[in-house]
Amino acid sequence: MPAATPSYALIVKKDCPTCALIEPVIAQLAARFASALSVYVQDDHSFPASFPERIDDTSLAYSYAHNIEIVPTLLRLHADGTEQARIFGWDKKQWQQFTGVADLGQKLVAFKPGCGSKTLDPGMEAVLVLKFGPQLLKARAVALADAEDIMEACFERGWSDGLPVVPPTPLRVLRMLRATTRAADEIIGRVPPDNVPCSVEKVAINAVLAGCKPEYFPTVLASVTAALQDQFCLHGLLCTTYFSSPVLIVNGPVTRQIGMNGGVNALGQGNRANATIGRALQLLVRNVGGGIPGGIDRATLGNPGKYTYCFAEDESDSDWPSLAMDRGFERGDSVVSLFAGDGLQGVVDQQSRSPESLAKSLALSLRTVAHHKLFAMADAILIISPEHRRVFRQGGWTKANVRDALYSELMIAGTEIVRGAHGIAEGMPEKFRDKILNKFRDDGLHIVSAGGKAGLFSAVIGGWVASGERGSQLVSQKF
Repeated sequence: MPAATPSYALIVKKDCPTCALIEPVIAQLAARFASALSVYVQDDHSFPASFPERIDDTSLAYSYAHNIEIVPTLLRLHADGTEQARIFGWDKKQWQQFTGVADLGQKLVAFKPGCGSKTLDPGMEAVLVLKFGPQLLKARAVALADAEDIMEACFERGWSDGLPVVPPTPLRVLRMLRATTRAADEIIGRVPPDNVPCSVEKVAINAVLAGCKPEYFPTVLASVTAALQDQFCLHGLLCTTYFSSPVLIVNGPVTRQIGMNGGVNALGQGNRANATIGRALQLLVRNVGGGIPGGIDRATLGNPGKYTYCFAEDESDSDWPSLAMDRGFERGDSVVSLFAGDGLQGVVDQQSRSPESLAKSLALSLRTVAHHKLFAMADAILIISPEHRRVFRQGGWTKANVRDALYSELMIAGTEIVRGAHGIAEGMPEKFRDKILNKFRDDGLHIVSAGGKAGLFSAVIGGWVASGERGSQLVSQKF
């Protein structure tokens, strides 16, 4: 039997000089192949005027289904409509060989590259996946009345932390999901206190609500994975009457890739990545896990970090190991660490010019974590600013030297801190009177670098009073 005659499909757009150039070619192909030629137009259905049977593809349904990246593209199709071969752009000899029309476009230039398909317009990929691709989103759709204010609707449904949120439309959620290779329906764990299964899609929804850009999403996923580690004790942290909430410290190349702030005002406002990554975790705990203030969240006072508490470490000093390196990771690893922390306590020392003096000064401030007479209960993060770090560096001290000196300075005789000592009822139980205690357990003090280069100020983030093996520990997640 003779081979079936192939058919052709040509995809063009008017706003393409190469497509305009080959309009005479379209007329030649139409004369040669008649009904075996279909022309799909991505933008203006009036083009090409010489081919009245053109097909409107402004929805890009055909272009998406056939993965068109350049126009013009000419497809040669089997009898069943499946693709046999394709060419794109304009190459006279190639088109003549491809179609078997020896004089095709004889008067045209020999070569002209094509243009980008409208399927490649910025943001279009997610739009087309949502319209024509596999159904990735499983979350319940919420329908709003025509007159309903979409921003107020988010407040009324309890999705907000008290500040406006970004409405999680299907398109925004899908764009967030496109930033990871993980499946949307993959369950990454159960979120306390309600112990609800949490999918990657649910994380994406809350990342949208928080205002994250898609490129932040891998960091958000890593923070959620870290928060669900048993050692972090998220359920207890949510239920406590204490001040603490998750504090996120991010290390590695990702901080530069997504523009996180570890310098001037690192723990303040103004940086979108810092603000929204930390907020995404807080919103997820609220919206998925049910950790709502006044409900399971019984914090007596709370702290502003319960909106968001996230910053990058300053890793500009190659001789000073980062927090992630202290945790066993490499400098080139992207790592997020979570700490159950309170608000920020400033430390002012503008006079110390020797490492010994500065270490003693910082130790005195660290002693006040939780209470200056309560020892080995709450962990802490000491944030050392660049100027204070310079004092240590000029004195020849390494980070290990700083840590050792702080632990030494924080050894206190039990007689000083037992209940009733110095006329203060609060303190350690009487059984510790004859002991020497350290303010922190062996792995309870973490040193991080951050801040601007002007100002002899450092800071302390005190930990939850349920720190340690039976409470919350600092956890890290590489991604």
